[in-house]
Amino acid sequence: MRRAGKRKLRARRPPSAAAIVARLQGAYGRRRWRPDGARGLDQLVATILSQNTNDRNSSAAYERLRGRFRSWEALRRAPVGEIERAIRGGGLARLKARRLKRIVHILGRRRGRLSLEFLRDAPLEEARRVLGELPGVGPKTVSCVLMFAFNRPVLPVDTHVHRVSLRLGLIPPGTTAEKAHALLQARTPDRLVYPFHVLLVEHGRRTCRARRPACGCCALANRCFSAGRV
Repeated sequence: MRRAGKRKLRARRPPSAAAIVARLQGAYGRRRWRPDGARGLDQLVATILSQNTNDRNSSAAYERLRGRFRSWEALRRAPVGEIERAIRGGGLARLKARRLKRIVHILGRRRGRLSLEFLRDAPLEEARRVLGELPGVGPKTVSCVLMFAFNRPVLPVDTHVHRVSLRLGLIPPGTTAEKAHALLQARTPDRLVYPFHVLLVEHGRRTCRARRPACGCCALANRCFSAGRV
């Protein structure tokens, strides 16, 4: 007779990217890969302004910046203080102004024009390297530019993707967002990179929130290691 408590439990496995996309599309609707139409440098600037702030503040800062500087050449000629005043309210304005000034200076010096369109057809690793060498540009910013502006299958890991992935057990506990890029990229087929990213962002905002996640109505609750424990 088998003793109570001695039953061998089958280890739970985290859901696949395909299973996650299928369930979240059932909850939020299908997400087709649709680049947002931004040119590479526009996307890079917008992503830098989004760092360490919310979408509302970063969008407002970007609109003020474009209203003040009608071209990136005009921004390159402007004093850092003027750039800072244009993006004030978007968070870390002084730091971001300096980074933007350096980026357009570097591009102008190295390429002779203020554009990233030369990366559109560049080998993926070369595109990663070129972007990653720019000041203030880490894995998330690189991935956002490549995926949203250039339609490349590179997965950005923002705070929502990172949080949901940790709770689902897709990455080991304690994995930083920076290290999560390679781990999540490896388990996500190219064709699912876009829907995986945008659906996890939406899920993190609406359901799997940082505080008081709504596990009771979560489409992934029965596949989640953290459901009901946060």
